[in-house]
Amino acid sequence: KTTVEKFGKLDVLVNNAGYGEAGNILDIDVDQFDRVMNTNLRSVFLLTKLAAPHLIKTQGSIVNVSSVAGLRSFPGVSVYCTSKAALDQFTRCIALDLAPHKVRVNVVNPGVIITDFQRRLGMTEEEYAQYLVRCKETHALGRVGEAKEVADAILFLASDKSSFITGATLPIDGGKHAMCPR
Repeated sequence: KTTVEKFGKLDVLVNNAGYGEAGNILDIDVDQFDRVMNTNLRSVFLLTKLAAPHLIKTQGSIVNVSSVAGLRSFPGVSVYCTSKAALDQFTRCIALDLAPHKVRVNVVNPGVIITDFQRRLGMTEEEYAQYLVRCKETHALGRVGEAKEVADAILFLASDKSSFITGATLPIDGGKHAMCPR
């Protein structure tokens, strides 16, 4: 509402919510499940619902930020993986809902990107450093990503340069989604 009041219109919605908590099915409780799902999925639903009428007027676009965890399963973060897989499916469904109105909806799926996300999951600095070294083996390109690489993909999907793309899932993960590391 505030954005539309200030700028008079809405051209793009980027839903960038990422929250995770570690745990497996034996120790996850429903409150943890709700916290992750409310942040990673419910908030996206609500913002999309509110923004859609404005985006229809401008024939704008929506870019959701998911994760490679929506494409692949990882131990110890089942609720996070589930929330991101649901976001990917939500993106495809909403793309079909809004396509008749010429609103495009896509999703990016970052791999490991240099941020504080892993630290917020509880990694110490030493564990994080070891994790980044291990990522050289779990990402086909042999490195982790930078936030700018994700931002550039979002800008592309939000722009007219991607005018014939909707319902797409774009991994930005250095090939991690294509690998089955042993």
